[in-house]
Amino acid sequence: MVCLLILAAAAGAVAAFLVLRLWIVLRSQDVTPRQSLSLLVVAGSGGHTTEILRLLGSLSNAYSPRHYIVADTDEMSANKINSFELDRADRDPSNMSTRYYIHRIPRSREVQQSWFSTLLTTLRATWLSFPLILRLKPDLVLCNGPGTCVPICVSALLLGILGIKKVIIVYVESICRVETLSLSGKILFHFSDYFIVQWPTLKEKYPKSVYLGRIV
Repeated sequence: MVCLLILAAAAGAVAAFLVLRLWIVLRSQDVTPRQSLSLLVVAGSGGHTTEILRLLGSLSNAYSPRHYIVADTDEMSANKINSFELDRADRDPSNMSTRYYIHRIPRSREVQQSWFSTLLTTLRATWLSFPLILRLKPDLVLCNGPGTCVPICVSALLLGILGIKKVIIVYVESICRVETLSLSGKILFHFSDYFIVQWPTLKEKYPKSVYLGRIV
């Protein structure tokens, strides 16, 4: 009985410490100025990748190197990214020296997958994502709603909770979301440093979000 009480107390202490660290990480806004930012971009299938690449088209070369995360079954997004980077280099020779990399992780959720199995596949994707995020240690994570972004953002948060590095998380809700957030948005709204919406109706419902008009 005493051993159980000791274990319960230890587990409670660890849980309290992790909650405190999460609170500190989420409240921390100390950003050190620098010449370049290591950018990690989460690409999703279909429209998500198209939107995120439109957004990247307006960013300067200061966001370099660029690391793209795609699901291991998503060849279309990888092709779009390669085409985007080649076209960017053709239009501006200064982009030739900009480095970009494509990394793959397991998909968190397939279309019509059950919610119970989604939980299991998301946990697996998070388990496999953390070593990658630990190795890359990006300065900023940019995502716009695909399920793949959840394990990536959780892994980025873990870097801060463990005291390794504060990673800025910027979530841009899809232009298709006019009145309600996506499932990924509902989850990451509470954990993003900047949560950007593209419709005033969402800004009214979620006052802490940032409304910049249509940006993609």
